[in-house]
Amino acid sequence: MVATLKDVAELAGVSVKTVSNVVNGYAFVREENRVKVEAALAQTGYRPNLGARNLRRGRTGFLALVVPDLGIPYFGELSGLVITAAQTGGWNVLIEQTRGERDRELDSIHSLGPHFVDGAIVSPEGLLADDLADLPDGFPVVLLGEQTAGFTHDRVAIDNVAAARAATQHLIDLGRTRIALIGDNPRRATAAQRKQGYTEALAAAGLPVHAVAGADSFHRHDGVLAMRSLLAGDDRPDAVFCCNDLLAVGALHEAVSSGLDVPGDVAIIGFDGSDEARYSLPPLSTIAPDKEAIATNAVRLIGERGQRAEGASYAEVQAPFVLEARQSTTGVREP
Repeated sequence: MVATLKDVAELAGVSVKTVSNVVNGYAFVREENRVKVEAALAQTGYRPNLGARNLRRGRTGFLALVVPDLGIPYFGELSGLVITAAQTGGWNVLIEQTRGERDRELDSIHSLGPHFVDGAIVSPEGLLADDLADLPDGFPVVLLGEQTAGFTHDRVAIDNVAAARAATQHLIDLGRTRIALIGDNPRRATAAQRKQGYTEALAAAGLPVHAVAGADSFHRHDGVLAMRSLLAGDDRPDAVFCCNDLLAVGALHEAVSSGLDVPGDVAIIGFDGSDEARYSLPPLSTIAPDKEAIATNAVRLIGERGQRAEGASYAEVQAPFVLEARQSTTGVREP
């Protein structure tokens, strides 16, 4: 038999209204009554009717998360963290994968929209600012990553330029002078920002850009092909900065398969702080964005947007990052 609010109230010796206040998280409940209700909730196994609650609150109970590619570990790990953060607000998460194509990004946002979700968290690659102009006023959209000009929405990102500078500076500090980049892609804003940080660090150190290799999809095979092209010439690099961890895994595979020692012959660093980087052989150095901070802030901004006054300014949250130096650059095994 399914427990009701009345069952919980009778067991706890309080009113149904008090039980409802505890279930809905209202602060003004006496502590002794809250303890009784929580014990009764656990004993009866009461589960709130989320659908009915959301209807009363005028909300759907769902958020949309729109990402380019779940095959890239960064987005898979981030999605899990968004789901966890959303659950604390009573939301379920609908995930859409776009492959970074503008039409699919548009379709994902507009087909879900305010009739099906209470807000959208979007990691755009092809989206233009005008594409969101016809969304209803007050519908919360949070963009992940560096925005291009014209977007007027809440945003959560890391400083990609500074992070790429840090990765390149790490290689410079290790005495590397022929530092290449893998991941050049004019269609990806993050790739352009990471290339900018790479070139800025080299310029500050008085070093030239050694070589830049493009990548179409930022997967392992793209890293293999790019590394193969870098190693084909006589003046091969002594270090490589890769714009994500999967590219770095592919580059590492190709370097080792070619008989090179990593990091003796070539040091390799990635970007994303994925678990795959930690468990590659050798383990990869990487730039690790605080994905939990990105997820929790994105969900928080969705909730806050509906409570702000009309015309309130949009928020920009910069999440931190750290450089995780491992054996692929330092040569030192982790304990």
